[in-house]
Amino acid sequence: MDFTYSEEQQMLADSLRRFIDTEYTFEARRKSARAGESLDRGMWNKLAEMGVLGLTVPADFGGFGEGPASQLVVQRELGRGLVLEPVTPSGVMAAAILAAHGSAAQKEEWLPAIASGERIVTLAYLEPTTRYRPESARASAERSGDGYVLNGIKSVVWHGGAADAYLLTARVAGSNEIALFLVPRDSKGLGVTAYPTIDGLRAADLSLQDVTVPASALVGEPADGLAALGVGLEHGVAALCAEGAGAMEKLIEITAEYLGTRQQFGKPLASFQALQHRMADMLVQKELALSMAYVAVQALDEADPATRRRMLSAAKVTLARAGRFVGQQAVQLHGGMGMTDELSVGDYFKRLTMLDQLLGDSDFHLQRFGEVMEA
Repeated sequence: MDFTYSEEQQMLADSLRRFIDTEYTFEARRKSARAGESLDRGMWNKLAEMGVLGLTVPADFGGFGEGPASQLVVQRELGRGLVLEPVTPSGVMAAAILAAHGSAAQKEEWLPAIASGERIVTLAYLEPTTRYRPESARASAERSGDGYVLNGIKSVVWHGGAADAYLLTARVAGSNEIALFLVPRDSKGLGVTAYPTIDGLRAADLSLQDVTVPASALVGEPADGLAALGVGLEHGVAALCAEGAGAMEKLIEITAEYLGTRQQFGKPLASFQALQHRMADMLVQKELALSMAYVAVQALDEADPATRRRMLSAAKVTLARAGRFVGQQAVQLHGGMGMTDELSVGDYFKRLTMLDQLLGDSDFHLQRFGEVMEA
């Protein structure tokens, strides 16, 4: 597999890095996170103007029609900058679901709006008792006339407070089917409670009390809900793996710079061989995570579902392990300063920790990997 960027991908990476270094500064990010803002519209619009949000949206619907490899380029740079905005849930996951399973009307209405940043769509599939198993959903969808009535709760909806609509799972009454619905934020009976996460991002819990939606809100057929959701989750896992590799890359650079300037016994800490070994170990783990991010991207083109799951779970577990190692080492190599809010080290470690929890933690993916291998 060729890891070399094409000329266009390199230009995209360079422009994103310049934007993050000059405009999306760490100070601006921290101010936004601490203010509890659900979305910085100025930054969001700039990301849209750069084509980030519509990168993989089909060209017929206002996007660029690029493949997952180009998305890896974007996510890697977003990880370096700890970008707060909901690029992954809306521009990657929701866009992938609607492009693959949405009706003609849903594609026409929502994909151009996602690509332009006008609208944000996120997934609502987690519930308090289901962990990462959407097939265990308890939220219900009961047929009523030409539509459905939805009831239940959804938890930890990524950027749920900023979303204009939700791709929401519910069990169809009288069957064992898990359907996927596109539910607008302003639907009557839908309550949204937003809150911050440990890494400065935002999530929300949803409550549905007799929320009525038309049959046209279904994404695909009722029996296709899990398959449609799976498309989004798979693209999301690949995106997170690339984001994590970018975050580790930047964290190693920050740590190396600190060791090169911090003096002890009259010389830089970077001159001590024991610390050089620890930095080398961090670099090895980052390279391993980056390699597995490419594996995750390659998995999206695999025709066999079992092979896709195996490759994606292996990549996600590698991300979790490498992220924890790199984050812990970075904090320790900074000494007591690594625990302070004045430095960005802790913010990167928090984000890497959160990446493990999103879309299935390492325990979940280890179990799924084993299930696939035994099948």
